[in-house]
Amino acid sequence: MPNPICWPLTRSYRATATEIRGRAFRWGERTYLMAIINLTPDSFSGDGIGSDPDAAVERARAFEAAGADILDLGAESSRPGAGELDPAEELRRLMPCLEAVRAATSLPISVDTYHASVARSALAAGADAVNDIWGLRRDPDMAALVAETGAHLIAMHNQRGRPFRDVAGDIAEGFRATLQLAGEAGIPADRIILDPGFGFGWTPEQNLEMLRRLPEFWSFELPLLIGTSRKSTIGLILDAPVHDRLEGTAATVAFGIAAGADIIRVHDLPAMARVARVTDAIARANWRAPQPP
Repeated sequence: MPNPICWPLTRSYRATATEIRGRAFRWGERTYLMAIINLTPDSFSGDGIGSDPDAAVERARAFEAAGADILDLGAESSRPGAGELDPAEELRRLMPCLEAVRAATSLPISVDTYHASVARSALAAGADAVNDIWGLRRDPDMAALVAETGAHLIAMHNQRGRPFRDVAGDIAEGFRATLQLAGEAGIPADRIILDPGFGFGWTPEQNLEMLRRLPEFWSFELPLLIGTSRKSTIGLILDAPVHDRLEGTAATVAFGIAAGADIIRVHDLPAMARVARVTDAIARANWRAPQPP
């Protein structure tokens, strides 16, 4: 396994940069911040605002001021035990908020959905990326839609309902299946970001193993995203409720960045922006002290 501390010297990417809504994402230079805007009434993290465009805009502007690089809007809860939402209801929650946020900010927007019909409407309304928690493996129309629209794809491996053999091996197998679908549909590699799926079908111990083994996914030569923010594994370690997991989230974010994460999906900006900045200074060696006049 590569040494995480040395990863900036050894890691390679198929494409060293991509552009989303006119903003350059230069992989390996720094960690990018994805800010979560939950449009659900039942978010596990307690921050769901429902279908409230004014609240969505207020949150989006606060995240932009705190240094967010991309906003992730989702209208269906993906917490364990949550039922599947009808796409029509998902659109009812999503579209007024998405349209309001798109008008209020120039930041790139991803839409957290695995329904191609929802993604199509969201992309037409100004979203830039699809964040699919099933990695193109749930809706057979999703891969073609992403290719057709030229959207970026954040593809997660979801272990729910799948047989377990080995944490990194199962994730790698899922990534390969996703990338085969993406390749067959014609989605360019420079538009794909991979997410190993922290908290999606794993035990707490397996979630921690996933973070330790992130360098094993460098072989895909694609940027990696992690979403550990406020999740139950942190709560179990700290015996802490969801509103008291800031420091635990910071630990997973710092370790994840050192192990190769390029994007962190988080609730708590600007705190996680500061964590990322200091971790980048150490792991990516991208900081120099100001020179005296």
